[in-house]
Amino acid sequence: MIIKFFELKKKNFKSQRYFLLYGANRGLKEETIEKILKPQLSKNVSYYDENEILNNTNNFFENISNRSFFENEKLIIIQRSTDKIKDLIDEIIERNIDDLAIILISETLEKKSKLRNYFERSKKTICIPFYEDNLQTLSLLAQNFLKEKKISLSQENINLIVNRSRGDRNNLYNELKKIESFTANRKKLETGDILKLTNLSENFDFSELIDNALAKNKKKTLYILNENNLSVDDTILILRIFLNKLKRLLKIQSEIKSTNNIEEVMTNYKPPIFWKEKEIVKQQIKIWSYEEIQKLLTKIYNIEMLTKKNPSISMNIVTDFILEQAA
Repeated sequence: MIIKFFELKKKNFKSQRYFLLYGANRGLKEETIEKILKPQLSKNVSYYDENEILNNTNNFFENISNRSFFENEKLIIIQRSTDKIKDLIDEIIERNIDDLAIILISETLEKKSKLRNYFERSKKTICIPFYEDNLQTLSLLAQNFLKEKKISLSQENINLIVNRSRGDRNNLYNELKKIESFTANRKKLETGDILKLTNLSENFDFSELIDNALAKNKKKTLYILNENNLSVDDTILILRIFLNKLKRLLKIQSEIKSTNNIEEVMTNYKPPIFWKEKEIVKQQIKIWSYEEIQKLLTKIYNIEMLTKKNPSISMNIVTDFILEQAA
């Protein structure tokens, strides 16, 4: 069944044990789990990633079926859930395992999603969509935080912090906590202080970085790189995302050759291209030919091998590669 977020605080979930939380608002999902669901379900929590479960299903079933004297109740939280786990969840529900609750966390799920449809229609499950916070909501959260901490800031500076949080309440709270620490020893806070304290290191994801590089937006690409503190582990992830985006472009270019209609290909492409991405994907299509994408794919494979052999300079290798594509 579907439950709206604003209805959550009115509900008692002790009789409900299976939840799907999906949508772009990561911060609100985490807040809901910590403040509403966990207190009603169980403090004995185990975290899994979907791939971890699907790669060893037997081991997972053993873990959720075993009960020790000190584990009368168990809460399982599964990150990055997709349609792939739907049948397994169906089996768990059919087994009716005592004292077990499960929370699935997903990004945006389309209406055609099997997992979403299953949780929306079943009376044994609860499906909760989480939409992005708007600027008004984030501004109110910031005002309440500052009021509680007795920190005085102008509305202009509050707006600055909200804008730098990029629609994510987790980022907003992170920046507000920095300000709280800073004001412990200072009464007055200037705009310059806020600019130095707050940053976008956690706010730009790698997908946006790569999209701008492929669209030849050099200024934006540089800006995102400067606002991020890349680690060695990040380099492989960036290259993987780069590969996925190039494979998508390659497929789109192939279909355009057949139809000669960009709009038609973009509209019918599977999995769907979200409206936020469409304009930048169109830019990439105009810039990169089918043959150029093939060459770039080969280059990325070589770059990945190079970074694995030279981890100490992998960040420099990947950064140079990104800037080369953005130029």
